[in-house]
Amino acid sequence: MVLLKPSAFSKSPKLSPPQQGGFSESQLSDTVEATDAFIRQWVSPHLYDSSSTSCSLSSLFSAENRGEGGRFLDVLAKLQYAIQSAVLVNPDSAKLSQARDLMQTAMKYLEKEFYRGLKSNRRFLDSESISSCSFEEKVDADAIEDLKMIANCMISSGYEKDCVKIYKKLRRKIIVEALSKLGFEKLISAQMQKLEWEILEKKIKGWVRLAKVAFVTLFNGERILCDRIFSSTSSSFVSIAESTFVEITLQSALKLFVFPITVAKCRKTAEKIFPTLDVYQTILHVVPKIEQIFSYDSTASVRSQAAESLEKLGESVNAMMIEFQSSITKESSKSPILGGGVHQLTRYVMNFIVFLADYSDSLTAIIKDKESALPLPEDYYNSTSNEENLPGNAGSPMAARLAWLILVLLCKIDAKSRLYSDAALSYLFLANNLHYVLIKVRTSNLKVVLGADWVSNHEVKVTQYLEKYEKMAWGDVITSVPRDSTAEGKAEEALRRFNEAFEDAYKKHKTWVVPDPKLRDEIKASIAVKIMSGYTGFYKKYPVGSSKIVRFTPEDLNNYISDLYIGLRGSVPVSTN
Repeated sequence: MVLLKPSAFSKSPKLSPPQQGGFSESQLSDTVEATDAFIRQWVSPHLYDSSSTSCSLSSLFSAENRGEGGRFLDVLAKLQYAIQSAVLVNPDSAKLSQARDLMQTAMKYLEKEFYRGLKSNRRFLDSESISSCSFEEKVDADAIEDLKMIANCMISSGYEKDCVKIYKKLRRKIIVEALSKLGFEKLISAQMQKLEWEILEKKIKGWVRLAKVAFVTLFNGERILCDRIFSSTSSSFVSIAESTFVEITLQSALKLFVFPITVAKCRKTAEKIFPTLDVYQTILHVVPKIEQIFSYDSTASVRSQAAESLEKLGESVNAMMIEFQSSITKESSKSPILGGGVHQLTRYVMNFIVFLADYSDSLTAIIKDKESALPLPEDYYNSTSNEENLPGNAGSPMAARLAWLILVLLCKIDAKSRLYSDAALSYLFLANNLHYVLIKVRTSNLKVVLGADWVSNHEVKVTQYLEKYEKMAWGDVITSVPRDSTAEGKAEEALRRFNEAFEDAYKKHKTWVVPDPKLRDEIKASIAVKIMSGYTGFYKKYPVGSSKIVRFTPEDLNNYISDLYIGLRGSVPVSTN
């Protein structure tokens, strides 16, 4: 189908009051004869029979017939004007009846051409096309202009119902087929409630893909198509475009929202929060498009369904977050983690919160409580920054909620540290777990959500835990290190105390762990520098062999220290020789 130059039918001719003498019978007769002669060139004789379904001899709206298509619409414009004029002058004219019959024949032909034009352009709006590019890139502007002029002609001639009926029937079918190919299922709420969660989770992934294409491309394209084909300066045409679009898309759009409402009714457990957030986030992102596409008063139900879906899903997510927090506080394992390593609760909770932070936009919309609703310490995560200077969502109710969840975890870890009988191991456990939390925050969107102050505050706490650990675990060893200033008479006693303290500390700590390599190296470096700085000078004065109790070279001590905090794997036994 090719573009036709705008004919006289691009705007309906306005009827002027008849001049004196009116529109003569002969003028009407001449117009009817000229129109009939032209139409017979294109319309099959069978079409003159009202019971026939035969089509035209060939398509008038094709590349080779471009000029004739324009003439055809011009001829019909003149015929319509003649009919309108004759009605005012001589409504009982026999020629008027013939003119109307001729117009009806022409409209039947245009009706078939309209259908043919819509069918030939289906490829521009099928599901294969809509998922890959935008409506404006696909639709042939020439074809749309032809369809627009045919629709204008038919509606202006009083054949609105025939035109709109064809359009709605074909386009509604295309919408339904496209949604079906995209995986749309007509499941009622009761059916979905009976589905296993694993099955429903798969359907959620399908619905997310479907909803994005349906609202961003499919319904959007249909709105643009309706607006273009039925556009006119006439207010009646605006209502035609609206009513046509509504009848084609409204029910399909509303059925799409049965699914998210059902998801929101599912049992509220923590593991369901992320699929639920996927549905929420999808709707949140397409809401601007929904408000643009379904902007009519007659499509307000679609906008309200989107808003209701967000509200219900948001309530569900809030309930799941409360359930998640409850699961942290109710965790009741009493067995201390071997060697003071990272607790499985810390790993689970932080991985969960990291994933939550990836939905920060959705959670910001969902969590509308004020920070004061949570009993967070005043300086917990924004102590030095003014709220307006905080990055991203830091300082928001959403950030406060995530900070609160981490605080609940840290309080639980603090309680578990008391399961250790050795205070030094308790502090190593606290340092390991808080350090793991910090790693997760620094390497995820949590860093943006919580802000730099939160990170720096907790880095200080890790340092404090390690200082206490080092003092309790290695204090006796460090204070017993003999130095080059040690008097010769006291050297053996000083060395004996050091040997015993170091051997005891090593045997105890070789089973303790620091999972993070960087932190492990930092701890060992701190211990080594405090021991080796004094011992190296002493050793130069009293090397191995100078006394029967000098057993360690500085290199030996470094090797033993390097062997620490990896658990029992490959630990080196202390030589007693």
